[in-house]
Amino acid sequence: MPTASSDRIRHVQLSSVVLPLEQPISDAKVLTGRQKPMTEIVLLFAEIRTEQDRHGIGFSYSKRAGGPAQYAHAKEIAGNLIGADPSDIAKIYDQLLWAGASVGRSGVATQAIAALDIALWDLKAKRADLPLAKLLGAHRDSVRAYNTSGGFLHAPLDEVKERATKSLADGIGGIKIKVGQPDTREDLRRVRAVREHLGADVPLMVDANQQWDRPTALRVGRALEEFDLVWIEEPLDAYDAEGHAHLAEQLDTPIATGEMLGSVTEHVRLIEARAADIIQPDAPRIGGITPFLRLATLADHHGLQLAPHFAMEIHLHLAATYPREPWVEHFEWLNPLFNERLETLDGRMLVPDRPGLGFTTSEQCRAWTVDAAEFGTA
Repeated sequence: MPTASSDRIRHVQLSSVVLPLEQPISDAKVLTGRQKPMTEIVLLFAEIRTEQDRHGIGFSYSKRAGGPAQYAHAKEIAGNLIGADPSDIAKIYDQLLWAGASVGRSGVATQAIAALDIALWDLKAKRADLPLAKLLGAHRDSVRAYNTSGGFLHAPLDEVKERATKSLADGIGGIKIKVGQPDTREDLRRVRAVREHLGADVPLMVDANQQWDRPTALRVGRALEEFDLVWIEEPLDAYDAEGHAHLAEQLDTPIATGEMLGSVTEHVRLIEARAADIIQPDAPRIGGITPFLRLATLADHHGLQLAPHFAMEIHLHLAATYPREPWVEHFEWLNPLFNERLETLDGRMLVPDRPGLGFTTSEQCRAWTVDAAEFGTA
């Protein structure tokens, strides 16, 4: 019986890349003593090549811990791709899950799969000579964008305001700042100062990074109502669906959460509990584009807004396909890894017209590679 595709995967390369940050980064988890400042991001890159010399790249990442574990698991399972039809992404995904079944279907196990899954989608879109958003079916050619990287708690207030001004001048549409400090009065002081600096019309978000308990989140959430925020992000522990649901019911300001969850199943619990107005999945964290698309369908069915976390190089395409107007998070941290740049204009991030994700890895990315492994025939 003839097959629909005669192409097969012949080579997979995995790379562990350590990206140093320009300065140590602190959010509320640092100020409450739960974590140390972040100094680097460890990425797992996957490059897939076929017998017809088609090529796709994907990546996953980890902050503070987990990068070496992702790389180790990917090395255990990547050989299963050799000889597979690259178009059969769902079939391959299941095979990779079963290859690592003993370590489960969330966390490191699926984050390792994510890099391979994203590379397969990049390859598929390139074969069609389409941007990934167009291959999946776009609702828009640009997505509302907000900046986070200028609003961390290690930055003095004057620097936060200065960087917010620059972000808006660069065509980014909204500003998010970090809160969740031990002294909530300082949080409110910073939010008030930034709102006054931006004016009433600029979209403003805050992110507590899970550092409030339920009474504090409700009290501070009520105090924040006057600032007309787009959302309050992660006010509680990421797994406290009931607490987030209570806040969503009690506050006028929308509640956003989900970035720390490591599977679609964990997001389902949030959705069923009505714990978020805006859901924030992270494709590399939940296992790649394949599970992200399943989750997006469910989120739309429940009327939720979407604001994917980090990795704008991937999430811009996915947000462009969401039926409801989404947001995408602007972070310039990964720019040195790629030769191309995303454009922002009039508050929105433009979907590139390049095929696939639209990125090629840079010489700097290769210079920061600390280990690599190959499978199949180069």
